[in-house]
Amino acid sequence: MTKKDNRVKGAVTIAAEITVKNVCYQYSADSNLALDKINLTIKPVEFVAIIGPNGSGKSTLAKLLNGIFVPTQGDVFVDGLNTKDKDKIWEIRRKAGMVFQNPDNQIVATIVEEDVAFGPENLGIPPEEIRKRIDEALRTVELAEFANKAPHLLSGGQKQRVAIAGILAMKPDCIILDEPTAMLDPVGRREVISTVTKLNRQEGKTIILITHFMQEAVCADRVIVMEKGKIVMEGKPNEIFSQVEELKKYGLDVPQVTELAYLLTKDNVPLPKDILTVEEMVDCLCQLM
Repeated sequence: MTKKDNRVKGAVTIAAEITVKNVCYQYSADSNLALDKINLTIKPVEFVAIIGPNGSGKSTLAKLLNGIFVPTQGDVFVDGLNTKDKDKIWEIRRKAGMVFQNPDNQIVATIVEEDVAFGPENLGIPPEEIRKRIDEALRTVELAEFANKAPHLLSGGQKQRVAIAGILAMKPDCIILDEPTAMLDPVGRREVISTVTKLNRQEGKTIILITHFMQEAVCADRVIVMEKGKIVMEGKPNEIFSQVEELKKYGLDVPQVTELAYLLTKDNVPLPKDILTVEEMVDCLCQLM
């Protein structure tokens, strides 16, 4: 079923394109390739979810996209800047910010607004502009009332949104999120994914989401499946998740509603294979009555 695009077109600005060209990566000279001949283009304002089993290369690829790692072979370009160019690395990281799995490893200050200010201060941004960016970033992640709170008093989902606000204050075109909900409870996961979707749909940010939760990938424009350092599947969420048996070959689940639709079709219930949400399932079942 086709997902409706609710993006606010007026919010979209010209953002950076990321291009990965024939990239291989080894952690050491005697290790196997963690990434093997990856070719990928991420368009401005696209929302891309990357899924795959443990050890498939997802997080390695994420770290290559903003220059934390440098390819063993091949090239990564962020808005035309090669991540191998050490003189451009801070400009690259300003364009493509990264949020990690554990927010406690990314929060550096004892007050929320001071943490959000950390990046802009290190860029030498004038104080009045930093104040503006703090307020704007905290409003965007819906934490303005927590500006003067201590981060350790916040929930896991709130901490992760503080980490996102810190990246937003750097004014990136693209945000790369490496399993940002892995350590959160269901409420925290919903908070973070709602924020991420808002950043893409309303703020015009390019989003690259690494996730183990298939339901989170449903929000994306495109889903990339990785296995043993290679891209093995790629397409729209409904195209990817309708291939239930293929995904199971790679040890991956599908959204629960898609799994239910798959099982019902095996019992000869005439349902589409690409149902992704409860709403779609209800609509289809009502049409059968």
